[in-house]
Amino acid sequence: MTTTTSLPAPADVLLADGSIAVIRPLRPADGRALHLLHENVSDEAIRLRFFSAARRTAHAYVDHVLADPETLALVAERRGRLIGLVTAEPMSSDRAEVAFLVADDARGFGVGTLLLEHVAALALARGFTALEADVLTENHAMLTVFSDAGYTRKRAFDLGTVVLTLGTGVTAESARRADDREFHAEARSLAPLLHPASVAVVGVRSDGTGIGATVLRSIVASGFSGTVSAIHPRAGELAGVPTYCSLAEVPGGLDLVVICVPATHALDVFRDAVAVGARAAVVVSSGFGELGEEGARMQHELATLARAHDVRLVGPNCLGLLCNQPDVRLNATFSDAVPPPGGLAVASQSGGVGIVLLDLARELGLGVHTFVSLGNKADVSSNDLLAAWYDDTDVKAAALYLESFGNSAKFARFARRFALRKPLLAVVGGRSAGGSRAGASHTAAAATPAVGVDALFSQAGVIGCRDAEDLARTAVLLTQQPLPRGRRLAIISNAGGMGVLAADAAADEGLDVPEFSPELRQRLGELVQGTTGTGNPVDAGAGVPPEQFAELVRTVLTSGEVDAVLVVPVATGVTDSSATMPELLRVRPANPDVPVVAVPLGGIPAPDHAGSPITTYRTTASALRALGRAVRYADWLAMERPVLEPTPPEQVVRLRGLAQELLGPAGTRWLSAAEASDLLSPYGIPLLGCSAHSAAQAVDCAVAAGFPVAVKVTDPGVVHKTELGLVRTGLRTRGQVRDAYRDFRTAVGHAPEVQVQSMVSGTEVALGVVRDPSMGPLVMVASGGVATDVWNDRAFLVPPVTAPEARRAIESLRIARILKGFRGAPAGDLEGLTELVTALGRLAVDVPELAELDLNPVMVRPDGCIAVDAKVRLATPVGPDGTAPRQLRRVP
Repeated sequence: MTTTTSLPAPADVLLADGSIAVIRPLRPADGRALHLLHENVSDEAIRLRFFSAARRTAHAYVDHVLADPETLALVAERRGRLIGLVTAEPMSSDRAEVAFLVADDARGFGVGTLLLEHVAALALARGFTALEADVLTENHAMLTVFSDAGYTRKRAFDLGTVVLTLGTGVTAESARRADDREFHAEARSLAPLLHPASVAVVGVRSDGTGIGATVLRSIVASGFSGTVSAIHPRAGELAGVPTYCSLAEVPGGLDLVVICVPATHALDVFRDAVAVGARAAVVVSSGFGELGEEGARMQHELATLARAHDVRLVGPNCLGLLCNQPDVRLNATFSDAVPPPGGLAVASQSGGVGIVLLDLARELGLGVHTFVSLGNKADVSSNDLLAAWYDDTDVKAAALYLESFGNSAKFARFARRFALRKPLLAVVGGRSAGGSRAGASHTAAAATPAVGVDALFSQAGVIGCRDAEDLARTAVLLTQQPLPRGRRLAIISNAGGMGVLAADAAADEGLDVPEFSPELRQRLGELVQGTTGTGNPVDAGAGVPPEQFAELVRTVLTSGEVDAVLVVPVATGVTDSSATMPELLRVRPANPDVPVVAVPLGGIPAPDHAGSPITTYRTTASALRALGRAVRYADWLAMERPVLEPTPPEQVVRLRGLAQELLGPAGTRWLSAAEASDLLSPYGIPLLGCSAHSAAQAVDCAVAAGFPVAVKVTDPGVVHKTELGLVRTGLRTRGQVRDAYRDFRTAVGHAPEVQVQSMVSGTEVALGVVRDPSMGPLVMVASGGVATDVWNDRAFLVPPVTAPEARRAIESLRIARILKGFRGAPAGDLEGLTELVTALGRLAVDVPELAELDLNPVMVRPDGCIAVDAKVRLATPVGPDGTAPRQLRRVP
């Protein structure tokens, strides 16, 4: 069944060398260019493609493709020239024959692989579940494209050819390989931006005032290792650097142009940058998309021009760029807050937040590798930067301030890959915008913007922080200390009260403060001064000498009984407080695998932050908050990660076709119980009971189910049935069923659809799906029943959902204790509930028309889970497409 007939929009893509091409549908006007592509390739290319060296065969095929509306045809275009073609000709209702041709000079850049990814997605959207290709056995390049793509495939041999059959659905392996290719391409594409060798600044006033002059002074002061130029129509030299009348006069070529002119002139300057071959640009100027329609138009022109000429663009309306690596040393910002070099890569959508982050990093000694102020994100986004930083061994962690995600599904995928390799911290602004969404279902009403962000971060391993300061202080710990191997925390202080308060705060962060073993307590008893505080927290005594205090720390650090140590030394005047931190630094190497943080109080001098083996904080609250986040990140890293294979394309095509058929021309529609059952049952989610549309049918259903029964109205769009009196339970006779139906008919004014069900018991759970326009689909698991909103006991997940993720969400609920068997009651089928949650995740991904779904209640029993009620709303798809093939962010 064909699921859609619309053509895909043109997609900007990165080739393997980092250059930009466009993949788009073939147009009738492409005839001459397509013939030229076939004419200019080598004879060998023609032979391998058409099994004949005759050019007339190639040109006849071009005429055929241009004239045949049934053939799916995509082209790759670079700088106005066609460099590749892929076609998929229908062989049957679910199978198409695929073939490629790539220009000779475009081979080796991943053009064929990109075309394959895009044509597979288009074919699946058209209802084709398999692509077939006949390839000559000596066509090694094409065979490699197919084998390296990662799709499911079969092969057969026939008279010198290999017959390959590929599934059109994305697999876990094809997604992983596509992401790997994108990471590599992004690193190449952004190299002139992140590692420039030559920079020019445009918009520098000769009197030294203004943003342009400030940026130029920052570049000079930072000691940029490359060549720097200023552009001014009259000045011969500015800030001690060579100054030229135009970019065309700058000798030796340019990697990066920093544009600080007013918005109305920025486009002309950018055209000049493109003309001289600049490979990256930072537009600091404001007055673009943030100021209305005319600004948005200028911003669109900037981004479109950049994409057409392989120029990567940061901004506009941004703070600038800091490349802090010792071999680059470029501060192209109008901030003088330059932190020490280090391993943290930072991107901020807000220039103001960026200034705060840089200032905090300098204050805390937090080493920064790169800082990119994203501004309006006309081109370069956080996704691009995560991809470029993924394989950079000098980047040890990344931190983001975001106000929007763009493609949240892609962000979730990239963030998960990144966080598995190195820590990723983030703050999201505007999470409360819109407050609680008004929705007809419980799921929709509960899914606020903050809920979606928290769910995404939790599953992707992103360390969510409250604000810029929280992020910076957490980043210090993660870049200076090893990750804790568990939750066991030792607290050591020479002021007992501080230890007690710290233990309370540790519990709030989910940290354990365990009692020490008798053996360890005995050893500590020999070191404490005038106290018996050898438990945990340890009270060393106000008069303990610094060297003895340090020995206490060494003893605990090497005991094997803790996973992290918090030291809270307080100046008392009894001992030499100035020696406290030096003594702690002396014993720190005793166990470098356990993180140690300190909160020196009362005037005890802290060591320099940069490179210190002990991370210091001003307060125990900030220290413990950072430790708690580090522990949760380590827990996430240790989670089981089963490979989650997508739904087979045959089922996806069938169910999307069903959803579109049910939706029809309406923009939105609630489903009847019978229709909802048709959509849910393929995922192993059967609804209890049977549907009836008359009193007689309801009686028949009751007899078949066996008395007593429940009868409820399931007309599309009828929600909160209990409050409306449209549910009857415990009906024991035919007459009671008949009367209930008649009462319902009177109440709603027509013969309603009802669901007749056996009376079942169990622990009530609510499951649901909602599709957020910006975040995409979310899956909810919660305490169920009519009081689900009162309990406010719920968790959200971003699909697709693995079984470990579903189990963790279920166990986070307060109702989990009951599900596991409370006070001798039998445990519910938690494995069955987990399977329902993962099934809903697959459904949410497979059917983008699914706008809202509520399964409430789901009765969790020892012998299984039963969905008692379902509300399903379909709507025209909105939000990010998590299955879209590889491409750059669409130009806004």
